[in-house]
Amino acid sequence: MSPSKTLEGSQRGWVIPIGGAEEKAKQNHPSILKRFVEVSGGSKADIVILPTASRLPDTGAKYERIFLELGAERATAINFDTRRDCEEPGRLARIREATGIFFTGGNQLRLSTILGGTSVAKTVRAQNALGVHVAGTSAGASFISEHMIAFGEEGFLPKAGSVRLAPGLGLTNRFIIDQHFSQRDRLGRLLTALAFNPFLVGIGLDEDTAAFISPDNTVEVEGSGGITIVDASGVEFSSMAAVAEGEPICLLGVVLHILVAGATFNLQTRRAHAKGNLRS
Repeated sequence: MSPSKTLEGSQRGWVIPIGGAEEKAKQNHPSILKRFVEVSGGSKADIVILPTASRLPDTGAKYERIFLELGAERATAINFDTRRDCEEPGRLARIREATGIFFTGGNQLRLSTILGGTSVAKTVRAQNALGVHVAGTSAGASFISEHMIAFGEEGFLPKAGSVRLAPGLGLTNRFIIDQHFSQRDRLGRLLTALAFNPFLVGIGLDEDTAAFISPDNTVEVEGSGGITIVDASGVEFSSMAAVAEGEPICLLGVVLHILVAGATFNLQTRRAHAKGNLRS
């Protein structure tokens, strides 16, 4: 599930994982969803919502109303309840019309088991490579990358066996996402996931907080919370291969950043910058 290649002269669309519980009420300034509409074309935005992760029947309709209230020209929820649905030509054609694609929250394993390896997943990857912007909240955020945290234990300490990984959508292989991060005490399971593969950058998203990741792989923070960046590329030692199930993992050399609105992190250079401070 590698990212689709961009065509010469074109650039990839934004990738926007959201930590869940994003502010939705128009009167309360829902900055995350509003910015998603803006980058997707503003008054000309055409948003397709994929509520597959949710079992609630009104999830798609709710986001249709929200995006239309925020100024999008069109917003359409498309249900994919079976893998057979994912090969239906009319639904795939509607995805290709969109300027923005949005995955709702729910259960990320519904996304991987229903959409994984289907024409829907291939179409979303191809459209993102052509410049279409893709966002996901909560479970939808976890699903965006190639490596996905399926489930795991809460807590600060990384432990062998405390997290289960599954294949995700594959828009990128640069990072792995965890959501509801501070609220559900998920640092330990993100560290455990990185102990499997230190190449990745761990991105822990608080609720009502999003990482707007630009085509040049710069993470920009939007929302009221924080983003925890865990960079394991410089790990000097990991005991992951030697510990038994349930035992704590020793990790030396992990770098951790806490970003808030206005701060950035470059996924290529692995450099973080605070707002107004380009030397950090």
